[in-house]
Amino acid sequence: MSAKQELEELFIEKGFLDFKWIDPKKIVIAHWVRMKCTFGCPDFGQNASCPPNTPSVEDCKHFFDEYEEMVIFHFEKQAEDPEFRHKWINTIRMKLLKLERRVFLQGYVKAFLLPFDSCHICEECTGDMKDCNHPKQSRPTPEGLAVDVFSTVKQVGYPIKVLKERTEIMNRYAFLLVK
Repeated sequence: MSAKQELEELFIEKGFLDFKWIDPKKIVIAHWVRMKCTFGCPDFGQNASCPPNTPSVEDCKHFFDEYEEMVIFHFEKQAEDPEFRHKWINTIRMKLLKLERRVFLQGYVKAFLLPFDSCHICEECTGDMKDCNHPKQSRPTPEGLAVDVFSTVKQVGYPIKVLKERTEIMNRYAFLLVK
């Protein structure tokens, strides 16, 4: 059994059934994504794992260049109620962090998770990684690392669109960089 097949079995064992592999060189990094974080996201400057607490766009490009394999996990959910939405997001985040740890312990020392939403482990974030209450669990989102998630996931055939109503089904994506 190949290393990739072993990882796929682990993903399935942990309940992550919808995933696709992508070459990290195909990840679309764009300055406009950072601008959307800076001018439009309420977590900007408020969350320890969000810009401006993340590397520059150029450094993000270099970071992804160090990887050869990445998995995109797809999550589809309809969640009109914001409280339910946040609870669901945090549940998935914690399961993904446990998966990242298992992948790391299997010898993939570069394993690094990019969850699909800003870190909201704490009710109130310190806003700075040096004061973070959960530094082992805090991770930037793909967008926080300037990833154009729309263009990237479309390359592997995943659906994605801007939602106009809270009642619409969400397609969310987490990335796991492996090696």
